[in-house]
Amino acid sequence: MWVSLLFLPKTVLVATIAFFVFRILDIVKPFPARRFDNLHGGAGVMLDDVVSAIYTNLLLQLAVAIRII
Repeated sequence: MWVSLLFLPKTVLVATIAFFVFRILDIVKPFPARRFDNLHGGAGVMLDDVVSAIYTNLLLQLAVAIRII
């Protein structure tokens, strides 16, 4: 989750939106998160979360840049 908030404004609104977007992406598992999820052991569990967090961060960076948030 902390990767989702990296380099973003530290506000309650941004953190709340990041949490929900991260959870949605973690459930949906966009490419390549699904591929990492299929790895055996703890690496697969962690890497799919990192991919979801990176996507969340990029989406929120875009939202902040165009002043949606």
